[in-house]
Amino acid sequence: MKLTLLSRGIILLIFLVSCDNLVPPTELTPTPIPETGTPTQPIIWFPPTNTPTLFPTLVIQSTPEQRPGLGELQFTDNFDQPGLWKISAVPNSSGSVTGNRLILSISGQGPVYVTALRNQPALGNFYAEVTVKLSLCGEKDQFGMIFHASPDNAYYRFTVRCDGQARIEIFRSFSTFPLLDWLSSGDAPTAAPAEVKLGVWVVGGEMRFFLNDHFQFTIKDPVLRAGTLGLFAFAGDKDPITASFSDLSAYLVSYTSPTPSLTPSRTPTPSRTPVPSRTSTP
Repeated sequence: MKLTLLSRGIILLIFLVSCDNLVPPTELTPTPIPETGTPTQPIIWFPPTNTPTLFPTLVIQSTPEQRPGLGELQFTDNFDQPGLWKISAVPNSSGSVTGNRLILSISGQGPVYVTALRNQPALGNFYAEVTVKLSLCGEKDQFGMIFHASPDNAYYRFTVRCDGQARIEIFRSFSTFPLLDWLSSGDAPTAAPAEVKLGVWVVGGEMRFFLNDHFQFTIKDPVLRAGTLGLFAFAGDKDPITASFSDLSAYLVSYTSPTPSLTPSRTPTPSRTPVPSRTSTP
């Protein structure tokens, strides 16, 4: 009886084990892992741009004509007629018209002027220019153009100094009066040898001055209204000066200045402080 029960137990155990092997294993469902990264943004192939601010178009103003009313050529002087020029006789100086040039030279102690005045024609409104070559010129030496020269030995003088400055003078009664005192210019020579072209434009009492065709300044002075042209050299100290002038030309000018506006003019007011000339000019 006991064996029978034992046998039955063993058979039941064998049966249960066999049945357990017949049941398929349970499939485990994987647990999804949450994404922790930043989501990828969509690519924008044509992003919007800011509309640029439109600025007004800059209108470039033309440079005003500094020599208006320039007319026909009145005369040229190639310095081949010495009889047209009256050169002052001053100690330690010389002047000559030769080789198509007017040469003025001073070798002695200054201050000394040597001038050359053309005897014709008398000019009122005009533009004149001349080329100057300097072979010797100290920083206190001067040279330039004379205009509106009258028979009583009065005239205006466009003066350039060999330290890079220029000014305007009137010569009357053997004294010099500056109308516009020394102003620096990048066109004025600062040493010799050098070459520069002088230009003077005159209408009525208005005068404009040029170096190498570049406008320098303007003044107004109504005292002398007509006269002849001239050229000069000046030794301011012990340094010698030699200036050679060539290619003198004079043009007629027909121009009426516009009516002055209420805007204050920047034209310098002429000074009447006399500067005595230590050497009289014949």
